[in-house]
Amino acid sequence: MDLAMIGLGRMGGNMARRLLRAGFGVLGYDQASEAVRALEAEGLVAAPSLEALRGLLPAPRTVWLMLPAGAITENTLSELANVLEPGDLVIDGGNAYYKDSQRRAARLAERGILFADVGVSGGVWGLENGYGLMLGGTPEVARRLEPVLRALAPSPDSGWVHAGPVGAGHFAKMVHNGIEYGMMQALAEGLNLLRKKREFGFDLARLTEAWRHGTVIRSWLLDLTAQYLASDQDLGDIAPVVADSGEGRWTVLEAVELGVPIPVITQSLFTRFESQDEEDYDERLLAVMRKMFGGHGVRKAQD
Repeated sequence: MDLAMIGLGRMGGNMARRLLRAGFGVLGYDQASEAVRALEAEGLVAAPSLEALRGLLPAPRTVWLMLPAGAITENTLSELANVLEPGDLVIDGGNAYYKDSQRRAARLAERGILFADVGVSGGVWGLENGYGLMLGGTPEVARRLEPVLRALAPSPDSGWVHAGPVGAGHFAKMVHNGIEYGMMQALAEGLNLLRKKREFGFDLARLTEAWRHGTVIRSWLLDLTAQYLASDQDLGDIAPVVADSGEGRWTVLEAVELGVPIPVITQSLFTRFESQDEEDYDERLLAVMRKMFGGHGVRKAQD
């Protein structure tokens, strides 16, 4: 058995599948037993509990976590600290805050347990296309993990990087996601402007498809956008609510701490916040103010 994968949700499950296809022995654990059963048919060996990892994995053990940031990751690492032994390695591949990763690495180091943080990008397409991987850890840990990274990446020699010491992997992924926010916002705003120019009758599906070839803005995000618009340009069934996973917030907070201006990323984050505001209280207040000082009409909510 080469390593354990803890957390077999959509991302973790597909990463386990990619490793299994590459010939790795993968031991898996997830609180959702159906996620484990779905992978057993593909060669995954199920672990009945976290405590069982010590007996099922040969030392030195490698345990890769793909769990949500926050309490779930924190509690799992606390359990693993009592299970693993000096020389074992824990990798956090979730979207954790980099300062949490640094703190966790220091805590595990007191027990002689190694830690690495890996920012993972690729989404639902990673199983077939490979994952972008940003590793934070010591050079020794990077050498130890290299075979796994080469198997998960789009190709053995591209798409993965040893970004720096512990914390660097999650910091790089944090900024990556902040850039993603800005790119998505620019595409959305530009296409909305084109749609509102009614006199030209732009076919956004044909236009975005054309942009995919030879233009400066060609990108995977544009590819995915063009793919969806080819089937639906009106988006009538899509609620105008955009979630934020937390990494955009961390990026903006870090920029404030460092005094680095990132206006595009910041505004794209605030736009997401605005889309999540069901009350729209500030916009209602603006309408009232305009009525009070200028006598302008106010539309009622049912209008």
